[in-house]
Amino acid sequence: MFENNPFDFPILSLVVFFPAAAALALLFLVKKTDLNRIRWFANVAAFIGFLLSLPLWFGFDATGPQFQFGERYEWIPSIGVEYNIAIDGISLLLILMTTLLGFIAILSSWSSVTERAKQYYVFLLFLQTGMLGVFVALDFFLFYVFWEVMLVPMYFLIGVWGGPRKLYAAIKFFLYTLVGSVLMLLGILALYFAHHAATGDYTFDVLRLMETSYASGLQFWVFLAFFVGFAIKVPMFPFHTWLPDAHVEAPTAGSVILAGVLLKMGTYGFVRFSLPLLPDASREAVWWVATLAIIGIIYGALVALVQKDWKSLVAYSSVSHLGFVMLGIFALNPLGLEGGVLQMINHGLSTGGLFLLVGIMYEQRHTREIAAYGGIAKVVPKYAALFLIIALASMGLPMLNGFIGEFLILQGIFQVDWVYAAFAVSGIVLGAAYLLWLYQRLMFGKLDREENRSLKDLTRRESATLVPIVVLCIFIGVYPKPFLDTLKVPVQAIVERLQPESGGMADAALEEGVLLPAGETLEPESGAAAISSDD
Repeated sequence: MFENNPFDFPILSLVVFFPAAAALALLFLVKKTDLNRIRWFANVAAFIGFLLSLPLWFGFDATGPQFQFGERYEWIPSIGVEYNIAIDGISLLLILMTTLLGFIAILSSWSSVTERAKQYYVFLLFLQTGMLGVFVALDFFLFYVFWEVMLVPMYFLIGVWGGPRKLYAAIKFFLYTLVGSVLMLLGILALYFAHHAATGDYTFDVLRLMETSYASGLQFWVFLAFFVGFAIKVPMFPFHTWLPDAHVEAPTAGSVILAGVLLKMGTYGFVRFSLPLLPDASREAVWWVATLAIIGIIYGALVALVQKDWKSLVAYSSVSHLGFVMLGIFALNPLGLEGGVLQMINHGLSTGGLFLLVGIMYEQRHTREIAAYGGIAKVVPKYAALFLIIALASMGLPMLNGFIGEFLILQGIFQVDWVYAAFAVSGIVLGAAYLLWLYQRLMFGKLDREENRSLKDLTRRESATLVPIVVLCIFIGVYPKPFLDTLKVPVQAIVERLQPESGGMADAALEEGVLLPAGETLEPESGAAAISSDD
């Protein structure tokens, strides 16, 4: 029942399903007319959900087995479906980020949502369960259920509590993601039947599916199906067009969750499934995935540079930053993968913080036009100070979290081809340009609008949503070792899966260091399959 679980208790199930249980309790036990009690109930539930996830960090053994806190039960044995959940270091960091940002998003909604508040908080809590389930599922059927469950709450959060074009944005978000999900399902079924043909065993267990070696042709088509499903969620160029609409129209909490967690499900899918299950196809895809990632980096930054809407600028910055994550992942080496996963966390924190800052100011001014502001640092100094730290973290200033992720990604992709790294650096320069220019237009200059003179600085509640993000941005930037140590074992396992077995271009890639961990060299007498380590 339990595998590598030091607590001998279903703690993962508790973390995943507690928000859904809280949502049901809120739905049936709290009157919809009692707004204050609804707020308190939702916020306390979200905070408890975050506290429940903390023992995972303290109980996780970074040097132990790859997957820990495992739970396995039969579910639909006739078709090989199990309730099979566990986490590795990658999942652990994403779960902690999800529970933290979930609590912050709910806290940020205290004064901004007053209509249909009960339904709003119910959807946010159900969304939390869907997102957490995606990160723990090791059964493809269970993973797909959580993946689809997550779409419904976000659709309603955008469609009911969004901006003027909310229905258009919600339907576009749902249709894009649904198309990707259907293609991903076809890929899952292809692996399911191919594994049965090879072993006589029907199973959706991801780890057992990895034990089978699939033909290159099948890997290509399954990789393509997975690619569309995950790339839409990232979103990668040219599948990104749903994102700006969804971000701009979503309520603040929806934008925080969308940027902080939902986009990471696409990159997580590549790391968890595409790379280890389809190593041949992943190696062959490096050049064109890297090309699309670089286009996204530069395109997203250039479009962000000309935005007049503050929230739209932050939305397009996500296209650029997630391009960096994809570039790191498809470096297919430890440096790139560690940097890519760490940058997933960094982007969730810094971009989530930027959307919180937009929402705080929008509540007072009811406009997101950059030109409507100017010189407000004189009126809201605490707000301006926290904004500066989060903006600098987003652009990758040394000693803040964004720097270490981008540095590792550039190191990793440089091993593959220095040309990729050279183009990627332009995205960093452009990122600094649009963020600094945004800050200058908002915070400095003449305070010549009467509406801006009466702005109020951060309340204690608003500070409580931003300070944890700022603290983590600084901590990761100064001391990333605990996070990188947590990623070491799962990243090494993925790299080992990606090692080519024999011959040709794959061996050349190995010799150039594309797939080798740092400090490892090929043994000349043993060929490409033998690797020795200085360690």
